[in-house]
Amino acid sequence: MNIAIKKMETDDEIKGRAFVAWHSWRYAYRGIVNQDYLDGMKLEKVEEIAFKFKDGVYVAKDGEKVVGFVSYGEYRGEDLENAGEIYAIYLLEDYYGKGVGARLVETALENLKDFHLVALWVFKENLRARKFYEKCGFSCDGKENTFELITPLEEVRMIKKLN
Repeated sequence: MNIAIKKMETDDEIKGRAFVAWHSWRYAYRGIVNQDYLDGMKLEKVEEIAFKFKDGVYVAKDGEKVVGFVSYGEYRGEDLENAGEIYAIYLLEDYYGKGVGARLVETALENLKDFHLVALWVFKENLRARKFYEKCGFSCDGKENTFELITPLEEVRMIKKLN
């Protein structure tokens, strides 16, 4: 396995990112997100969104295949100053536990190094992801949010201080 982490640039990479997001939601959020919502997700809609939000995205590629991605930027909330945010990180399940996710987080953190801290939001029930983020140096700061889909889901904010 020879994984390359690179800035997302081509239409094929954008489509690959969309597939990873679509597939990951359907796989990783089973039992967390309402199944009707997951069943109703359309790859075409996810692609449409991916083509609208192309900045601050790096992809993990195994050969020509996009197997994961991370997106990041300035923190979107108002309660943290001088903060960056990891907006999304997804990986195909065949690549779990192989260090690819950690490399994607490291890439985002390197690009966010001018911020004082980096935040991310994760579903409270997504214990696998929360453990992963803890291994990457993030910790819950006590802030919670309700994410409205078909049914409300609780999210927790995790932060990592830089410098």
